[in-house]
Amino acid sequence: MNDFLNTYTNSAFGELVLNWIINHGVSIAIALFVAIIGKKFLSRGVEKMIRSIIKRGSGSKEAEEKRENTLIQVINGSLSVLIWVAVALIILSELGIAIGPLLAAAGVAGIAIGFGGQYIIRDIITGLLLLLEEQYRVGDIVCFGTTCGVVENITLRKTTLRDLEGTVHHVPHGGVDRVSNKSKAFARVNITIGVAYDTDIEKVSTVVNEVGSALAEEEEWKDRVRTAPQFLRIDDFADSAVVIRILGETKAGAQWEVAGELRKRLKKAFDKEGIEIPFPQRVIHQTVSKPKTKSKK
Repeated sequence: MNDFLNTYTNSAFGELVLNWIINHGVSIAIALFVAIIGKKFLSRGVEKMIRSIIKRGSGSKEAEEKRENTLIQVINGSLSVLIWVAVALIILSELGIAIGPLLAAAGVAGIAIGFGGQYIIRDIITGLLLLLEEQYRVGDIVCFGTTCGVVENITLRKTTLRDLEGTVHHVPHGGVDRVSNKSKAFARVNITIGVAYDTDIEKVSTVVNEVGSALAEEEEWKDRVRTAPQFLRIDDFADSAVVIRILGETKAGAQWEVAGELRKRLKKAFDKEGIEIPFPQRVIHQTVSKPKTKSKK
């Protein structure tokens, strides 16, 4: 008797599972399959469309590729959200959950939290304007106020930066009131160095120009240097040094490595030519009092 009940129960359960798979499971599997395949095809289609629509401007090829990649990333991210929301609704429907009331409830909840959601709407609108105006792209080095880093990701709501220490910053677009892009078109090497007051400034100028020109002509660095760093002017008379300014143009994003290499070469050249880079000094005048002599009576 028990064997008969177990067999009947297992048979009924198996039939129930089989019916559910046929009537609902197949639909869910098809929805997931279509979503995955469709997302891949849509991603490729978006990439081809963006690269064919975007016209090459006066900027460099690398800058245009950054712009295209940024648009592709944002559009594909938005499409992915829409696709998976649609798949989630299909799965809920196949599971027997009525999605009509859920959509209605979502609409009521959306109205209820409308005032709180205004910040999200502001982020999205600002994100669209940032993309349309091409203020920055993925791979650019930017500063939002005091927060600086490399742009790793851009969505309609926020931008993700990674700074020099590796810290990741998520910045909502609505909170961005100023964008400083350090990777647009070109950059500059802008260095100030102090030399001793008794130094021949003409000699300093000659040495600086020779070092800058040699750096710009080297095979390793010439692709990163647009205009050779040169002596610009005497910038200040400081307490312990005459401050000179050196200026040159580099490829966007290469200003830091070029400036570092230039400083290293200037230090070697100054040491060789006997040009002193002074450090703060303080002269102390000490008065030595003479010992008192006893008077003879």
